[in-house]
Amino acid sequence: MSTRVLDGKVALVTGGSRGIGRAIAERLGRNGAVVAVAFARNLTEADRVVERIREQGGRAFAIQAELGRRGDAAALWAAFDAQIEQHSSQRGVDIIVNNAGIGRGAELATLTEEEFDEIFAVNTRAPFFIVQHGLKRIRNGGRIINISSCAARLAMPEIIAYGSTKSALDTFTRNLAKELGPRGITVNSVAPGIVGTDMNAGWLRGSTEAESYVASLTALGRLGQVEDVADIVAFLASDEARWITGGVIDASGGVGL
Repeated sequence: MSTRVLDGKVALVTGGSRGIGRAIAERLGRNGAVVAVAFARNLTEADRVVERIREQGGRAFAIQAELGRRGDAAALWAAFDAQIEQHSSQRGVDIIVNNAGIGRGAELATLTEEEFDEIFAVNTRAPFFIVQHGLKRIRNGGRIINISSCAARLAMPEIIAYGSTKSALDTFTRNLAKELGPRGITVNSVAPGIVGTDMNAGWLRGSTEAESYVASLTALGRLGQVEDVADIVAFLASDEARWITGGVIDASGGVGL
């Protein structure tokens, strides 16, 4: 796909300051989009992403909103509205990437109600209301891309709540695609497997045994990288993916085949 294919477009990426979200924000920026890098707490990391996008000739700005709280979607869009006119001639948005998420490694017997509520609030409720509040802002022909997980299709009891949040997100994707189709807006999920991110660093990085085990689970025989996911998102955000909607795109390298 050629570069600068997103010139004139505006993208919002939640969880854009690190990991997969950072890679997505930087890739969309290289492709020409003005990128709103949404983050929860670490302004320094978000500013680094903005700076990297600008160094590569793109345009970006950081917005803060901690997801998982009541009113989080309204706060996110208020922060977006407050800055967008400084970076784009248009107030709306063309691409929404619901990437922010949290994991809980608890099984059925040990997961607390508080942990259950928190993971659903961030991973499922927040994307729902971000889109709801974004309906009046997203332009016809736009793109909504939800970052799901292969845990939505595999039986993984050790992360039962996390997988459930992503299954719900995929259902949201299909219904949203049907509802927004008349406006030419496509909606898709991208479902990574285990990726070499900061979230997984504690048990994965530096451990040859762990990396070998993860690689053995994939058909392609390696650990996923953030760029693997970002490239798929960039394709879905482009006009080349205009006839794809309501799909769950596997981005796991063939885990569980």
